[in-house]
Order: sequence, then structure tokens, then C-alpha cells
Amino acid sequence: MARLVRVARSSSLFGFGNRFYSTSAEASHASSPSPFLHGGGASRVAPKDRNVQWVFLGCPGVGKGTYASRLSTLLGVPHIATGDLVREELASSGPLSQKLSEIVNQGKLVSDEIIVDLLSKRLEAGEARGESGFILDGFPRTMRQAEILGDVTDIDLVVNLKLPEEVLVDKCLGRRACSQCGKGFNVAHINLKGENGRPGISMDPLLPPHQCMSKLVTRADDTEEVVKARLRIYNETSQPLEEYYRTKGKLMEFDLPGGIPESWPRLLEALRLDDYEEKQSVAA
Repeated sequence: MARLVRVARSSSLFGFGNRFYSTSAEASHASSPSPFLHGGGASRVAPKDRNVQWVFLGCPGVGKGTYASRLSTLLGVPHIATGDLVREELASSGPLSQKLSEIVNQGKLVSDEIIVDLLSKRLEAGEARGESGFILDGFPRTMRQAEILGDVTDIDLVVNLKLPEEVLVDKCLGRRACSQCGKGFNVAHINLKGENGRPGISMDPLLPPHQCMSKLVTRADDTEEVVKARLRIYNETSQPLEEYYRTKGKLMEFDLPGGIPESWPRLLEALRLDDYEEKQSVAA
């Protein structure tokens, strides 16, 4: 644990001045109510001359990596996904590889100590490359991790993505990866009908190009039993974490209305980045 603290306090990733995201009720650009947002009291402000320090939360399979990666590209900050760090270690011949394989295949959560060690190494590498700002995906997962992170930096915003459990299960079971190029796809076609005041959700599959079709593989931990176990464990551990950031006024809960075409513009609007994306496109 101490290693992350030492690395972060000296890293250029931490300690920026004006916040991109303000939790003050007096912020000059408060957002209007949205049917996709609930439970948060923070106010969004326009981008400043500093890079963001954001965290993405959400159940396994909700799409944290997809939206964090898109925002990373838009804002020019590194997207650091602890899930990717774990998979990279699994694919290596490092000392943690075998231990991690047993944990992941059983649907258990990786310990704080292992996650912190992997993240510390990633921060060190980023510092050497001159990175600034970050979007964290999959960290923190526990109150202990949140407290460590809070000791070393001031998180601007925590985005909590939400989907119904049945959609999450279908999405996880539909995940595929190309064994040659490494890109991820999803073969699930989701069409959840709305009921009891809940809107329906439709998501088209994200199919691979022809050259990848015969090379698709399924993650060893993407079985129905393991997926449901992971969701149950996540829900049990996430409630105090969400409340922790909610009481700090930094939690923005966002109900995904559908797939990327429907959700991406809504998320940009909620973050007040819709105009920002247009300006970036014009500049390019």
C-alpha cells in the first residue's frame, strides 16, 4: 500500500490546480435535470487548462472501459483500466500470473494489495512518459482503495454507470476477443422490454470484421455462474463506496439508455462535453 502513496505523491499525475468538475453549489454552469442522472449533487463546469482526474465505477460488463476510453481520447488523458493491468499480468510470465489466474477463473475479486501493486507500476511508467491527468477504470473497488486514493489526490468526478442485471449478464456472456489482433467484440443482441415504469433497452451486437470472425475466443471467466458471482460480489462491495463519494458530492450516477449510439451523446451532455466534442472535431 505504501508504494502507491510514495509513487502518487511524486507523480505528475497528481496535484493539478483548478478543477474540471466542481462540487460547489455556486458553480457557474449547473446542469439541468436529466432522466439518466440521479443521486448526485455535483455541478459541471467547462473544461479548464488542466487535465481531468476522474473515476469510472459500474458492474462488470456495464461498459466502463468503452466510455472511459472514448473520453480519454476526447480529453487527451490516459485511460488506466485495472482490468487491463490484471489481464496483462495474466498473459505474462510474472510471479503473480498463476495466482491471478486462479482468482479470476473462480470469479473472485483480486486483492487490494495486488491491484495497488499493478497500479503503482502503471503510474511509474506513465510518469516516465510525461502523462498528466487520468481516467481510472476499475479503481477504486473498495473503501480501503478509495481511502488510499483520497490520501494522494483529489478526484474531480466519479461516474457510476448503471444497467439492469439481466442486461449485464447477457453482455458479459456475449463478450468475445480476437485471438490475433486482441480487439474486443460482443455477439449479444439485447432487447429488454420496458415494464413497471422502466424504459426498455436495446443494444445491437458489436460484431467483428470478417478476418476476425474465425478467431474469436471467450474469456475463461465469462460463464453464467462466474458472471453472476462477480455481480453479486460487486454489488455487496460497491454500496459503501458509492455512498462515500455521494456524501462528498462527487458521484454522478448515469443510467445507460442503450448502446453506444444512444448513450454516448447523452453522457457527453451530462458531462457538458457535447460542445467540447464539436470544437475538437472542428479543430481536427
